[in-house]
Amino acid sequence: MKYKIALFFLFLLVLQSCQNEDEKRKAENAKEAKKNEKIFNNINKAWTFIDEPINEVSEQNIKVWTEWRDFMKEIGDKPRKTIGAFQKKSTAISKKALALNNNIPADFNTPAIKSRISVLITKIKMMDLFIHLSQIPDDKVAFLIGEINKELVALERQMDKIVERSKVPKEQGEEDFLKMLDTTRAIPNASPIDPNLPRVE
Repeated sequence: MKYKIALFFLFLLVLQSCQNEDEKRKAENAKEAKKNEKIFNNINKAWTFIDEPINEVSEQNIKVWTEWRDFMKEIGDKPRKTIGAFQKKSTAISKKALALNNNIPADFNTPAIKSRISVLITKIKMMDLFIHLSQIPDDKVAFLIGEINKELVALERQMDKIVERSKVPKEQGEEDFLKMLDTTRAIPNASPIDPNLPRVE
């Protein structure tokens, strides 16, 4: 009899313990859901990219540079509903940004433009990394979105500078002078002069 009573109390204790665990789990799940909702709202509010050309040059590039057009279209589409949608979109933007290094129009295939593209890609990859962490730092994602917008503006302004410089007429002989400054075109010294060879004086 005493054995049955002890068993009964043990059963009640286990049952009470399980109920406490369920309540704790529900409270933790509710807390996690609230935290995820806050992260989603912060990212959703910050997720605004400059997807419209800021100058005529950028607008012309959309017509002729396929990778630029695809990239601008990708950042213009805003995901909805879940963090997972933002994660997928971030990955897609990252892929389109990497493609910007391909088929750069000849006028813009310069170190200045390439470095701007590299910085833009780096910031987009950082955003993609942060948004895929298990604990998403929404403040860093929001900050990087702002930084990406700054880099987009800087890239478009750099393109505009290149076009404006090309419109300035060159002076007579300037083209030849610039060619002489280009060290890649210099005639290489094929072989060093041997000091032991006889010289004509």
